[in-house]
Order: sequence, then structure tokens, then C-alpha cells
Amino acid sequence: MSAHERTRPVASVVGSARDGSPSEPAAAALGRALIDAGFRVVTGGLGGVMRAASRGARSSTSYRPGDIIGVLPGYVAADANEFVDVPICSGLHHARNVIVAATGDVLFAVGGRAGTLSEMALAWTLGKPVIAICSEGWAGELSGRPIDDRRDDKVYGPYDDAAEAVGLAIEVLRTHQFRPRDF
Repeated sequence: MSAHERTRPVASVVGSARDGSPSEPAAAALGRALIDAGFRVVTGGLGGVMRAASRGARSSTSYRPGDIIGVLPGYVAADANEFVDVPICSGLHHARNVIVAATGDVLFAVGGRAGTLSEMALAWTLGKPVIAICSEGWAGELSGRPIDDRRDDKVYGPYDDAAEAVGLAIEVLRTHQFRPRDF
């Protein structure tokens, strides 16, 4: 494996697991834009936004096997959606959100419910940039605002254009040093 392969950025994509979410098209566009830009994608590996982002990532002409990682709540790799290349069987249920948030260099929240809120808060606490896609759910609720007073920045967004959001992520990662904060 080349040094370039080891240093490719990873984006966490979080959002509702419910199939049929109105955020799914945005998640698919985001997954594709991330792979097009050279990111790997990590999700919770199941349905809804996670499946859509994985499907979009797989549709990129820049996709390579191993680009799509799914951190599953249980111990059964077959529970991963069909687009996940690397299923990680955590057995941690909702606690897997820590792994999803910690693995990415940046976290993209696509709509979302309570699980998404927890992942946004964890990424924030870990010093990761948080970017909101869509104006619905917790992504929309927290976009343009800080999650708490530990940081000087805010949740970026909401973005309707996936390529624009990915461009922001690249710029933010290039120009800012993010690191974990004390609790």
C-alpha cells in the first residue's frame, strides 16, 4: 500500500436508518462526491441514508474496493447494506456511533434523528468539523450554530449541493487543525 493510500481522508456520513427518507437522494450525491474527491466513506452500514451514501459512493468512477466502510451495530456482517465493502461487526449497538464519529476526518450529517444527533455531538467533542447536508432533521436544526461553547466554529451548512459541501470539507481540513477537546 502506498503512502497516498494510507493518508486518504475519511468522511463519516450519518443520517436516518429509515428507508424512504427524503434525505436519501442528497446522501447518494454526497457519497459519490466524496469518492470523486478522493475520500473513503464510513457509515453505520445499514439502510436509509447510510445505504444511499454507500450506493452513491459505489457509483463514482473513482470508486475502488475498500472505499466504503460500515460499522454495524451487531455481530453479523451480512446485516450490512449491499454496497459496504468493509463491514465492521462492533456488537456495540448505538455505542457504535462513537466509532463512526471518531473514524472520519470530517462528519457529514444528512437530515437525521436522535442517532444522528449523538454522532454530531461526538464528532464535535472530538474536534472534528461537522457539515450539515439538507435542512431537515438535526442537520438542519444545528446548521449555522455551535453545538456548545467548547469550540469557536459552528456546524457548517446546510448544503444542498454535495460537491460544494465536499469542497468546504477539503478546505476546512486543509486550513484548520482539529483535535479532541477536554470534556
